[in-house]
Amino acid sequence: MGIRQGILLGLFVVAGAAVTGKAWGQTDGLVTEHGVYAVRLLGHRIGREEYTLRQVVGRTVLQTDWSASDRGTLRAVRSTWTMGQGWVTSGMTQGRIPAVASEEKSVVVSGGLATVTEAGVSRTMPAKGVAVFGATPAAVQAMVMRYWLAHGRPAELPVMRASEQALPLEIREVGHEAIYVKGRIVRLTRYTVANLMFGKEILWMNESGRLAAMMTFAGGLPQEEILDEYESVTGDLVHSGVRQELLDLASLGRQVRPIVRGSYALAGVRLVDGTGAAAVESATVVVKDGRVVSVGTGAAPRGMRVVRGDGETLLPGLWEMHSHYSGVEFGPALLARGVTTARDCGGELEFLVSVRRAIDREHLLGPHLVLAGLIDAGGALGFGAVDAETPAEGVAAVDLYREQGFEQVKVYTQLSPEVLRAVAAEAHAKGMTVTGHVPAAVTTEEGIADGMDQINHLQYVTRDLTGADGELDLGSEKAKGLLKLLKDRGIVVDPTMSWGEMAGHPREEDVAAFEPGMMAAPFTLAGKFMAMGSADDAEKTRVRLKRNEAVVKALYDAGVTIVGGSDTGLIGYGLDREMELYVAAGLSPTAAIQTVTRNAARAMRMEDRSGTVEVGKDADFVLVRGNPLDDIAAMRRVDRVVKGGVMWDAAALGRTVGFGR
Repeated sequence: MGIRQGILLGLFVVAGAAVTGKAWGQTDGLVTEHGVYAVRLLGHRIGREEYTLRQVVGRTVLQTDWSASDRGTLRAVRSTWTMGQGWVTSGMTQGRIPAVASEEKSVVVSGGLATVTEAGVSRTMPAKGVAVFGATPAAVQAMVMRYWLAHGRPAELPVMRASEQALPLEIREVGHEAIYVKGRIVRLTRYTVANLMFGKEILWMNESGRLAAMMTFAGGLPQEEILDEYESVTGDLVHSGVRQELLDLASLGRQVRPIVRGSYALAGVRLVDGTGAAAVESATVVVKDGRVVSVGTGAAPRGMRVVRGDGETLLPGLWEMHSHYSGVEFGPALLARGVTTARDCGGELEFLVSVRRAIDREHLLGPHLVLAGLIDAGGALGFGAVDAETPAEGVAAVDLYREQGFEQVKVYTQLSPEVLRAVAAEAHAKGMTVTGHVPAAVTTEEGIADGMDQINHLQYVTRDLTGADGELDLGSEKAKGLLKLLKDRGIVVDPTMSWGEMAGHPREEDVAAFEPGMMAAPFTLAGKFMAMGSADDAEKTRVRLKRNEAVVKALYDAGVTIVGGSDTGLIGYGLDREMELYVAAGLSPTAAIQTVTRNAARAMRMEDRSGTVEVGKDADFVLVRGNPLDDIAAMRRVDRVVKGGVMWDAAALGRTVGFGR
């Protein structure tokens, strides 16, 4: 996970040849505008962006200096844009950027043509519109907005990207705010911006044409930038942004209609019910009032509507056990992959509570949401908005989440042992469980002794299965003791192997070779993942993957509960890859499927209503073409999904948020 990966260049081009700008800090001229933005991640201030506009010999020069520290990792970008004839004709970028996103991105303008290079791909096209790459500094987005407004608010704003799949920006005015700032009423206009990132950004412009704030719920972790003079009304803007998200979710729901709802029988399917029992051929599953009322091989009740599923396998609806539900677009994207329940492992509290309420009460598009509230210590290394540096603060943090209906708390890396114990004790007293990262101050065994019930990410298990020589030794007494402890204490492990593979694959490797879902993903997502990778060679990556496979197999053989989750991997498809990696590790397809069905429901104490296809349980299913017990890759071939008895066409759901276009 991370923030602002790939911020390199924002360039508005209408005509003219490339103009060479001076280096950062060396531009002379009259300052016409200056501002500072607070950079926030999960509601926690982590950095700043400072910008300056200058008039230089008939041209306008924009300089930006963006920096943030995300859990101790400093990321900084310094950029210069030169605007002539009213708008930018050339730009350049310099500065320090994270290694994971260090691929070059550039735009060269000459003779009315622009050559755009990104992720090793170049394309030349007419120099028209804007060139912005994914997560973009607020000052640059302000220039985009001014360009759009000055050019008559076009329905589509052309974007120059290296791929022809890049869609034009769609900017819409959607509302207004009147808020009190330092004793005076300030009026802001609210906009949404689609196709810059996955999901719609929300922007606010003030009456003088400055960008007051922006919120990004965009396929990673929720982020905001807020102009310093508006920081005191951050809460008001967050409220407004969440309301806009729910309006956008309702709009998505109007784009697709269910295939069937009410009472019906699914007939002719191959049933893999999640219990571990053998598959049942030509099964019939009867649904009424959102519940399963009959499972067998007989005919459907007389007069009942019959929906055929010949040649398809019906399984329990899938559980995504490690999501960062960052935007309402996650709802249809996850449903389209057969995910009917998702656990959020760290997001913005108001958004999560609001979107879950809208899904549950208003039946808007999205899976059932299970929430784990993030708690970390404060300071530069802290993560998220809820800090706990004392046991009393830890107790208060748990109570806050419980009052909002969270099922779990998620502890994080910087918590002290004393706070961890206080958090766990309060969570257990309130009927909640404790998941998360094993804090750096304790070993895995100590974290369990302090009250952890579940562990996110395989690395925390692997480190304590490794000998003093750095080698994995699963036959050692130390390893055997830890595996037994995990089993005996009922500890649940969420390995997130697919995210490790995505973030750590060699840069020269084609992502689609191991994650074919990239071929269906919208460019705003695919481009992000194509830019990822490490400097490790293929052999080092192979060794790391085999090591992880060995640990997963050892956990399974020891009887430790494994649940599948994909973290911030490709939405929905990351869970498919997680199951494939479990099978590669030596689990049977049945066992791999149970990690995202029965095991997950049990881990969240919801097995009475979910996780298997049995009479009395919720009618949450996924239908896939083929037989995943013969080939786990069949889990990728989702045809239909059923949530609460309502059946949807998977492809139609995906298209609402750009998948499969």
